[in-house]
Amino acid sequence: MDKKLGDLPNTVEELHELLAQSTQDHEAKLYKLSVELAKERAERIEQQNLALKYFEQLQLLRRRAFGRRSEKLGEEERRQLTLFNEAEAVVLARSQEAPRVEVRAHTRAKRGRKPLPPDLPRVVTVHDIPEDQKHCACGNALVQIGEEICEKLEVIPARIRVRRHVRPKYACKKCEGSGDEERAAVRIAPRVQQLLPKSIASPALVAYVVVGKFCDGLPLYRQEKQFARIGVDISRQDMANWIIGVFRRLRPLRELLRRSIRGGPIVNIDETTVQVMDEPGRPNTSKSFMWVFLGGEVGKPVVEFQYHPTREATVPLDVLKGYKGFIQTDGYDGYKEVGSQPGVTHVGCWAHARRKFYEATQVSKSDGIATDGMAQIDSLFRLERSLREQPLSDTAFMKARREKAQPIMQTLHAWLEEQEPRVPPSLTLGKAIAYAVKQWPKLVRYLESPLLTPDNNACERSIRPFAVGRKAWLMAGSPAGAEASAAWFSIVETAKLNGIEPYLYLCYILSRLPDIDDPEAYRQFLPWNVPRESLLDFESGPLA
Repeated sequence: MDKKLGDLPNTVEELHELLAQSTQDHEAKLYKLSVELAKERAERIEQQNLALKYFEQLQLLRRRAFGRRSEKLGEEERRQLTLFNEAEAVVLARSQEAPRVEVRAHTRAKRGRKPLPPDLPRVVTVHDIPEDQKHCACGNALVQIGEEICEKLEVIPARIRVRRHVRPKYACKKCEGSGDEERAAVRIAPRVQQLLPKSIASPALVAYVVVGKFCDGLPLYRQEKQFARIGVDISRQDMANWIIGVFRRLRPLRELLRRSIRGGPIVNIDETTVQVMDEPGRPNTSKSFMWVFLGGEVGKPVVEFQYHPTREATVPLDVLKGYKGFIQTDGYDGYKEVGSQPGVTHVGCWAHARRKFYEATQVSKSDGIATDGMAQIDSLFRLERSLREQPLSDTAFMKARREKAQPIMQTLHAWLEEQEPRVPPSLTLGKAIAYAVKQWPKLVRYLESPLLTPDNNACERSIRPFAVGRKAWLMAGSPAGAEASAAWFSIVETAKLNGIEPYLYLCYILSRLPDIDDPEAYRQFLPWNVPRESLLDFESGPLA
């Protein structure tokens, strides 16, 4: 309160009142100024965090576009591992300082190139000396005392042949059939059942096209050019029709595979994007999804690809309806509902948690903290690999894993809780810490079964062929094509998981498919029901 000298009060009480009012006004101004300063400071910190966030996003995008894809640690990052492995470091240091002693020579494996597989056919070419050099100067004939062998691998390009199905006709020229009226005048063998009637495609050709696209990632337009180079005109439209046409006949097999997934103790789930053209009510630029489910009985693995236009939680709910057991996924919220079903235990993925810390090491200024987080997670993976290599029973494995993993987890959890309030949640490192804290109850559940692993990498390995092929063919031409692709990927990848060469497996199935009518008869085509010796009949080329 500003007053002129003549306006000052005349009494002490009035002076005290004026002083109190002046002090109150001054404190109010100071408080307002401090609030404004705090607000400006908060805004400045927020702007700095926002700028750092955008900087990290830029660095992350640049790394994804131009950097290495491997998540292995560099030399500087590997040094950080010793922070959580002091005992190992001490043992290593002592071993390096210990005096060296001589040991006796021992047998070790020969280094060099691996020998060529013995089951490959051999063509022998003998390079001999001329006959006139096979005699010694003393007059005696030289005797062979040995030989030198050098093997070179040859590749024969794909060859195409035409199989002609000939049905001779028979008739009687004398009576022209009148002497045997109970039979036809002209007799001919029954028509052979065809995989695709009125088509030139044989089971071997369809198997070749399917394996080329869904196993080797060759889009149909490239296969069209390959066929043209060897003198055969096969359009990509014809090949697409074959793929969809045969898929329709294999629906019962796919349904058996889907049911087999629910029969095992664990189902791993993952999903990836796919672009599908001509989806009803959606623009062609929309992103659809290919879901992957890996499960089945122990020793009988099955992988199921499921196309769906959306990423809704109803997809896994539909596929796993009535399932009881473990499911293992990443942290996507769409898995919450299926993971909360009665009898289902939801397990998290340490590889996804680690990946977020790895991304933070590449873009964050606090990369030392991110490396510390990775180091602690890596110790869990090292422990798992070490125990898996030992010949332990399930009970002994579970006991050893729990005793050694739980202390690591306790240290890691305490570290996460300590770091969480220190790192802004908008930054890459903050997101990595928040993800691990949020997923913690699911991350520790892999200790509940010897069949569980710390990560969901098995499912990611199954989805990788689809992701690689997607880079070549880019999109599916229609929902029917996407559905057919999902079915073929399911069949091919399941065969690979069960140790069967996909081409031989498809030749076996497709050559017998025309004679199958009963859906239950498709059980003979499940990979674990196919006799391996029957596949050998197709190694030199299918005969049907």
